[in-house]
Amino acid sequence: MAETKKTAASKAKKPAAKKAPEAPAAKERFARALDEARAGTQALSKDAQARAGAYREQLAGASAEWLGEAKNASAQVKDRALDLAGEGKAKATDAISSLGKIVADSAAVIDEKVGAQYGDYARSAAKNIQDAAAKLEAKDLGELGNDAKEFVRKSPGIAIGIAAVAGFFIARALSGKQPEE
Repeated sequence: MAETKKTAASKAKKPAAKKAPEAPAAKERFARALDEARAGTQALSKDAQARAGAYREQLAGASAEWLGEAKNASAQVKDRALDLAGEGKAKATDAISSLGKIVADSAAVIDEKVGAQYGDYARSAAKNIQDAAAKLEAKDLGELGNDAKEFVRKSPGIAIGIAAVAGFFIARALSGKQPEE
């Protein structure tokens, strides 16, 4: 029993724990810290938005400039391609015309050596070659492109063969090698 009196006495001596009167001050400090954090977050957000806007404007200006440069370069390439195509057409016309003239000039020799009938064939071929050159010269590049598309559509096998032969000769010409005879 003596122990129970001591325990009861020790329990009576301890005062009840009070909540610290500092609790309202701590809540106020915490609330101020939250407000400061919110304000800092808002300031950072506004700063990030301003920077993003500036970057967006720079990018828009740069992309508009790049687009303008690309359009300009595209127009220059198109003009140059048209010039080259026109030059190629003129050279092809001249070559075909020259071939027709050579065949026509050799018709007399063919008359002598092989016969008049074969000379007439040569003259007829020369006339057809000259007509083809005249037709080629009369057409513009758009018509030639449409004619080529139509030819490929009608005869894809022949078109592939012509492309292969042309590719072979272009490759030989670019490599600088002459075919061995």
